[in-house]
Amino acid sequence: MFIASDVSAVVRHTTQVVHLDDGECATVTAGGFHLFTADADHVGKTATTVEMTAAELELGNHRHFMLKEILEQPYSLERMLTGRLDERFATARLDGLNLDPQALRRFKRVKILGCGSAYYMGQLGAQLIEELARVPADAEPASEFRYRNPLIEPDTLYVAVSQSGETADTAFAVQEVKRKGGTIVGLVNVVGSTIAREVSGGVYLHAGPEVAVASTKANTHMAVGFALLALALGRVRDLSITDGTRIVKALKELPRQIGEIVADGDKVVEAAELLATAPSLFFIGRVRGYPTAREGAQKFKEISYRHAEAYQTSELKHGPLALISPELPTVAIVPDDELLDRNIGALHEISARGGEIVAITHHGVEVDARLVIRVPKTEPELDPILLMIPTQLLAYHAALALGENIDKPRNLAKSVTVE
Repeated sequence: MFIASDVSAVVRHTTQVVHLDDGECATVTAGGFHLFTADADHVGKTATTVEMTAAELELGNHRHFMLKEILEQPYSLERMLTGRLDERFATARLDGLNLDPQALRRFKRVKILGCGSAYYMGQLGAQLIEELARVPADAEPASEFRYRNPLIEPDTLYVAVSQSGETADTAFAVQEVKRKGGTIVGLVNVVGSTIAREVSGGVYLHAGPEVAVASTKANTHMAVGFALLALALGRVRDLSITDGTRIVKALKELPRQIGEIVADGDKVVEAAELLATAPSLFFIGRVRGYPTAREGAQKFKEISYRHAEAYQTSELKHGPLALISPELPTVAIVPDDELLDRNIGALHEISARGGEIVAITHHGVEVDARLVIRVPKTEPELDPILLMIPTQLLAYHAALALGENIDKPRNLAKSVTVE
């Protein structure tokens, strides 16, 4: 018998798992277990089978789990999208939400709750929902949510997002929404996890197990999960079949395009080694690019231990520009979209003050930068997903150059099961 806070800790020894709900206790012996609560001497539960194998948790020929998980993304995304794209009606099949089209139409707002990288993916998701479904949406740190006595609205769809499904702050936020009568669904990776059991429906990410503390493939799956949710919400409203078809086609292409990015890493290694020497750096992005910049800064901090701060590109002149110098490089997210000219103008401002720039942009875009990392172009709404992949590789190779413990960064845990 084994006791653990995360399924991945025991999957090398067993695939039979019993999950404890709040208020349940267990006595465990070598021969079995007994479940009970304060009100009942016996709680009848049977073990469930975990769809995870020990082989998925092996390092294989890779140097680190983080690199392995970055390289797995083309295949894991293809698996996630299988059966979820409805080409006939240009929408997403999300039966796990347990919400029919009439129920989806009743929601007038979407509130996304997550912590850390999941919160940044929630910001990206809110933008996708507003662009595709034209429903007001925003993201909020789940760790702050219940402490401000939030107003829970009956016509708001609440979405809890978590890689592990065990994030305590997010689980408490879920309980707060439920206690006040709200509708909450989940985007989680681990089947049968606490949040997956608490919500009324949701979308499993199917990224497979993640071992490295710094989340990469699960983050990408979160972003794609929000794209699917935005598509489903949009198609029961005013998103045309033409635009729906455009997004479905682009989603199908994402695995191949991510494969191209991870296969071409020479420029990323050069940029990472440059950034690793800096004691501090900026990540900047505008509108669609800002959540990508925030996630890039997070990854850099987590495993390289270099201070990295994300700013909206449009905010540079409102204070941060004072810090620009040759000693403080900038990683700029520059999509080829309607804001390209404004983003390029901001890069000129940085260069004029002696700042070194590493630009992540699309093929064919001319930018004033020390180094340029290029990714394939997709539809504008989905561009942030592809632009995020090089930030994962930048963080990995910077930490590698610095000789840090990449898979187990100091002071951090994979599943944050306490407040």
